[in-house]
Amino acid sequence: MCATRTDSGVADSDAETGIEALSPSAKLVYTVLEHEGEMTQEEIARESRLCSRTVRYAVGVLEEHGLVSSRVSLEDARRSIYRIAE
Repeated sequence: MCATRTDSGVADSDAETGIEALSPSAKLVYTVLEHEGEMTQEEIARESRLCSRTVRYAVGVLEEHGLVSSRVSLEDARRSIYRIAE
């Protein structure tokens, strides 16, 4: 059976679950957050060397799957701070 990708970037195969099923950019963002801790999208983009649009997409996918959570920055309410979900 061939796994196909959906709009959310996750494979349709039952065999793939969790982080393994995500796109390479989502995996990279997850790994960066794992190693660095809480970060803004701008900081994630700088650390991962991904463009901000790709980071925005990857963070969205990770949030949809409950792997990453966000909160509003106390220093700048226009920014969100992302971290690995507990």
